[in-house]
Amino acid sequence: MLGKLTGFDDTIVAVATAPGLGAIAVIRLSGSQAFPICNALFPGKDLLQQASHTLHFGSLVHNGHVIDEVVVSLYKGPRSYTGEDVIEISCHGSPYIQQQIIEATIAAGARLAKPGEFTQRAFLNGKLDLTQAESVADLIASNSAASHQTAMQQMRGGFSKELHALREQLITFSALIELELDFSQEDVEFADRTRLYELVTNAATTIRHLIDSFRMGNVIKNGVNTAIVGKPNAGKSTLLNTLLNENRAIVSDIAGTTRDTIEEVLNIDGILFRLIDTAGIRDSVDTIETIGVQKTMEKIREAGVVVYLFDVNELSADDIRQQIQSFEADNINFLLVGNKTDVTGEAATRAKFDGFPILFISAKNHEHIQDLKDKLVQKVMAGDINTEDTIITNARHHSALQEVQQSLIDVKNGMDNSLPGDLLALDIRRALHYLGEITGEVTNEDRLDYIFSKFCIGK
Repeated sequence: MLGKLTGFDDTIVAVATAPGLGAIAVIRLSGSQAFPICNALFPGKDLLQQASHTLHFGSLVHNGHVIDEVVVSLYKGPRSYTGEDVIEISCHGSPYIQQQIIEATIAAGARLAKPGEFTQRAFLNGKLDLTQAESVADLIASNSAASHQTAMQQMRGGFSKELHALREQLITFSALIELELDFSQEDVEFADRTRLYELVTNAATTIRHLIDSFRMGNVIKNGVNTAIVGKPNAGKSTLLNTLLNENRAIVSDIAGTTRDTIEEVLNIDGILFRLIDTAGIRDSVDTIETIGVQKTMEKIREAGVVVYLFDVNELSADDIRQQIQSFEADNINFLLVGNKTDVTGEAATRAKFDGFPILFISAKNHEHIQDLKDKLVQKVMAGDINTEDTIITNARHHSALQEVQQSLIDVKNGMDNSLPGDLLALDIRRALHYLGEITGEVTNEDRLDYIFSKFCIGK
C-alpha cells in the first residue's frame, strides 16, 4: 500500500529554518535527484562521489553567478530523515539568498515541498509511524517543558510500542478464532477463551488509562484558559500583575477600571495558564462597562478554570455561599480566592469564612501567591505530571481509542453471552482497525494529506 501511495519520482525542496533574518538558514532537498540537482550547482566538488553523512564547504553557483558560500550536508537513503537521498544546504540567513537557492534548485529539477511533506515521506518510507510523525509537529510547537517532554516521548515511540504490542496479541487471537471457523463442523477451539478474556480485560484497562490521559495531555499541549473574575475593585488586576511580576494591568482604587479583558500567559510547573483579567461583575448604566461585563461572562463559560477573587472585607459568608451554588449549577471549575487579608488580618478572615474552601491571599503584599499557583495546577491536573508515562495529546488518537474501547467491551460482552466465534472475530477486527488507524497501518491518502497539511513547510 505504501508504494502505491508514495510514487516519489520527484525531488522536493524547502527552507527548513524559520522565516526571516538570521545568521544561518537551512534549505532541505529530498528525493532521488537531490544529489544530482545540488551537484549541478556545486562546482567545487563532485558530490556524487562523496560518502554519506559528510559536510562539504564551497560556493553555490547558478547561471555563472555565485549565490553564496555554503556548507552542504549529505545523507544517502535510507539513512536519512525521509528514507530518501537528502541534502541540507546551510547558507547565510538573508531571505534573498534563500530565495535564490530555492529558485536555482527548482530550475535544476526540484519542486517546492508541500507543508509536512518531508515528514510524510518519512512515514510512507517506514522511518516513522503515524503517531511518531504527528509528534514531530507537537515537538516543533512545544512551548513548555511538559509539552516538549510529552512530544519527545511519543516521537521515540513510547505510545506506538504499547499499541503495537496490544495489536499483535489481538491479531494472534483473531487468527485463531477465524481458523476455528474453517473447522466449524468439528467443534474445536484453537483460541483459549480464558486467555482471550484476560487479554481483552487488560487491554480495556490500558485503553481506558490512555483515554483518561487526554485531559492531562490537552492541558499540557494547549494550556488552560484561566479567567480571573469577581466584583469591581476586588484586586483582579493587582493579582494579574503579581502573578506575572510586572505591571501589565492598570491598578486603581476606582471601581470598574478594567473595561475589557487582558490576556497573558503564565508557565506554572510546565503548564501554560492563559490568564484573563476580566471586567468586574456588577450592574452598570455605563454602556462600555456593560459590554465589558458581557465579555466577562463569555470568558467564564470558555474557561478551563475560573479564579473567583473577592474582597474579604466586602463580601459575607452568605455571598460566597450563593456564588458557590451559582458556579456548581453551571458546572464551572472554580477556585475561591479571598483577597486583601492584610486589612483585617488573616486569622479574623478565616473565622469569618470558616467552612468554605477558600484560599486567602494578599495580592498587594504577595502573600500566599505560590499557594495559589499550586492550587491552579491541582485544579487542572488529575495528579502529578509524569511525562514519562504515555499521555494522549492528539484528538484523532483520542477518538480512535474510544472506538477501540467500545470494540473491546463488545468482545467481553460477547464472550459473557457465549457468542459464536465469527461475531467475536468481527469485534476484534474492528478494534484492530482503529488501532491501525492511530499508527497508520490502516489509512488512506486523503487522511494523510489532511494530517500532514497542518505541518510547517520544510518539515
